[in-house]
Amino acid sequence: MTKEEHIEYWLETAGEDWKTANHLFEKGDYSWCLFLCHLVLEKYLKALYVQNVDKSVPYKQQLSIIAKKAKLHLTNNQIDFLDEVTEFNIETRYSDYKKRFREKATKTFTLNYIQKIKEFKKWLRTLIKI
Repeated sequence: MTKEEHIEYWLETAGEDWKTANHLFEKGDYSWCLFLCHLVLEKYLKALYVQNVDKSVPYKQQLSIIAKKAKLHLTNNQIDFLDEVTEFNIETRYSDYKKRFREKATKTFTLNYIQKIKEFKKWLRTLIKI
């Protein structure tokens, strides 16, 4: 695959995940919605990694680390935001965190993060050159 095909792959699968996240939100499955929102940002960051560094993306889920490896220059607020969203990956996947996270992931909480993630995703897309 070419570099552009790799980038398109990450963007296409992120789009599928975004659509599914919105379906989950509509059904009230907020914790899994946020998990997929994490994946969306992860895939956008991996597309930027391919663009800026190499086709062999890092096997990491911590968004701020992927962003750093992708040579993005982020503010401290952006780094903090990515670290918050990374928690959705951890808290949804591991049994000891799931119950607490489900209680925290209310409709209002989730909608707030969906809006923030949507804006961040939109900004990341402006950095991708295809």
